[in-house]
Amino acid sequence: MMPRQPVQPKAAQAKAPGSLWPCPACGRSFANRNQTHFCGEHSLDAHFAGKTAEVRELFDALVALLESCGPLKILPEKTRIAFQVRMSFAAVSIRRAHIVGHFVLARRLESPRFVRIETFSPRNHLHQFRLSSLAELDAEFASWAREAYAVGEQRHIYGESS
Repeated sequence: MMPRQPVQPKAAQAKAPGSLWPCPACGRSFANRNQTHFCGEHSLDAHFAGKTAEVRELFDALVALLESCGPLKILPEKTRIAFQVRMSFAAVSIRRAHIVGHFVLARRLESPRFVRIETFSPRNHLHQFRLSSLAELDAEFASWAREAYAVGEQRHIYGESS
């Protein structure tokens, strides 16, 4: 009789993430094949035309905070600027003197600092925020950024090793 093989814990059984699918029209990479999106080239600077210098400073500080989580892509789109690892985990729209944005978290997290929370599935919750000052980029906000970055890596699906 052959010895029984140990059963792997569920986290170890999770399949590894596949390669990213590149859109044949625009070249943008996605975790899901044939991901719905609008192709186009948009400049980051166009988002700041007519906006205050303070809002650009706030955006640059936000980028620095997000980059402290790890490597990412900044994707200027027509109406927003997305932040992506394997998948988009945050996006912002630049207003004249403030930023409206969201994080995608794998759980619903209640906070008065979120303007709105939308639940799309058990592991996909959009948390909308508004930033008006550098002081709002505090430790609590940074913890949400790290959690959203992990969603961008798809750790909520594939575990720590992805």
